[in-house]
Amino acid sequence: MNKLLTIAIPTYNRAKLLDRQLTWLSQAVKGFEDEIEIFVSDNCSTDNTQEVINKWRALFSSVTFNTCKNAENIGVMKNIMNCLNSATTKYVWTIGDDDPIQDRAISYTINKFKQYEDVSLLLLNFSGRNQITGEPAHPPTIVGNRWFDIESEDGTGDGKAIFEHCMTKSVGAVIFLTAIVYRRDLLLRAVRTWPEGVDNWMYLAYLAGYCAANGRTIVTKENYLECIVAVSYWQKEPQASMLMQFKHVPEVVGKLSEAGYSKNFYRTMMVRNFRDVNIRVFLGALRRWPSFAVRTLIPFLTSVGRAVVGMAPARN
Repeated sequence: MNKLLTIAIPTYNRAKLLDRQLTWLSQAVKGFEDEIEIFVSDNCSTDNTQEVINKWRALFSSVTFNTCKNAENIGVMKNIMNCLNSATTKYVWTIGDDDPIQDRAISYTINKFKQYEDVSLLLLNFSGRNQITGEPAHPPTIVGNRWFDIESEDGTGDGKAIFEHCMTKSVGAVIFLTAIVYRRDLLLRAVRTWPEGVDNWMYLAYLAGYCAANGRTIVTKENYLECIVAVSYWQKEPQASMLMQFKHVPEVVGKLSEAGYSKNFYRTMMVRNFRDVNIRVFLGALRRWPSFAVRTLIPFLTSVGRAVVGMAPARN
């Protein structure tokens, strides 16, 4: 019997968190053992991650449980892509080793894929919580603590329009790893169209957008996850933050435009990104890495200018 869903976990030096997530998964998959396979990609951890993996390999006797350990640390995004590329099932769901997930998320996902066999992308709604304050966290465009505000779960609307709405509301929401379930064949096609995107921290948004543009796109009304915010690397490191705001977001928006997304979406996202950039990030980068800051800023301003006058994004 062909499996329907791969649940993959990229991890690095977080053995306790991985153990906790696998403990949750061992209970949540009950009743769906024939539908699911599990994959763990260890990014060359130096702690006892392998001990945790070996323990669970023995305990997951009724579920296909595959793992790999990278020969060296290949970086966060490439380790995520290793998870996505290693799946052999129709759908692949890569989850963070520290993200709280409700038990019902698995039954919902499996049943939805059986109800609609043409699903190309599933976005699981989630709440946000600030790791530092413990308070609910969400961007100003979100009402309440539900990051996607789509009200229909049948996916009958235009997939591009649905994804445009979600990304316009919150860029961060469409790169939340654990919220995204891809149809594997479309995912691989997306990777082939832009393999260099693996160096872009917004790549997950492009992959999701590509899938959304090519089939039924479903966004859940209810929350199934929790996202812990204020912990991202790019939010803390000035050079990384500069790249995210001034290079990676515009690059992905341009690539989505090439994939068929509307000119209005391109213009809206570029103008909004210009409006929302943190000038302190640029000034900090300019002071520490002047050449890098200028090289990053010039194409950014060029892209914004093209968007304002209604021109298509420049192709790389």
